Amino acid sequence: MSYADRDKYGMYKSTSRHAGPGPALMGADTLLGDSVVNAADEDLGDIKEIMLDMQTGQVAYAVLSFGGFLGMGDKLFAVPWQALHLDTVNKRFVLDIDKQRLQSAPGFDKHAWPDMADAQWAQQIHSFYGTDRTRQGAPTMGPDVSMRGMAGGAGASTGAGAGMGSMGAGHAGSADTGAGSAISGGGAGGSLDPRSGTSGSDKDLSKIRGSNLG
Repeated sequence: MSYADRDKYGMYKSTSRHAGPGPALMGADTLLGDSVVNAADEDLGDIKEIMLDMQTGQVAYAVLSFGGFLGMGDKLFAVPWQALHLDTVNKRFVLDIDKQRLQSAPGFDKHAWPDMADAQWAQQIHSFYGTDRTRQGAPTMGPDVSMRGMAGGAGASTGAGAGMGSMGAGHAGSADTGAGSAISGGGAGGSLDPRSGTSGSDKDLSKIRGSNLG
């Protein structure tokens, strides 16, 4: 079930007169339960919760369940918001990480949540996914499962961030290089708007800052 299927208010339905807010601005409730795959199109799990930073108003983490594989069914995993890619064609999220690497992902018991405001805990999470906790960011958006900028976590040596429109927030880069750079004009990480009646350009998305949800 995708975010379009959970759209009880019709916010994602576009007509010749009305385009709607998606995918640039999304309803938070419609994203809960969205499936998450990796770049190999392997199913990883789904989104259970979205965590808002009440100090900044930005989305900080998506809390994922990676299902029952690898014996991880009883754990939840906080993934930095900027580590994800929104596949606007298949209406799902992509996390560019190998299934085997998830065996070492930092998780927590679903009945014992950590203090997500703790700096040491946050650093561990961002280090694993190769993002920079000091920089706010948003998922890249576009068709298919392609990821453009998600580093492999600690030890990765490359991975500049993918731009989102002309002023994209960009994915964080590798653990070695720190924050990724936004690529002007969309570049390889340009985010296409697949709605009918649009030209597929980034001109609407280029005005979106951070990761506020509509």
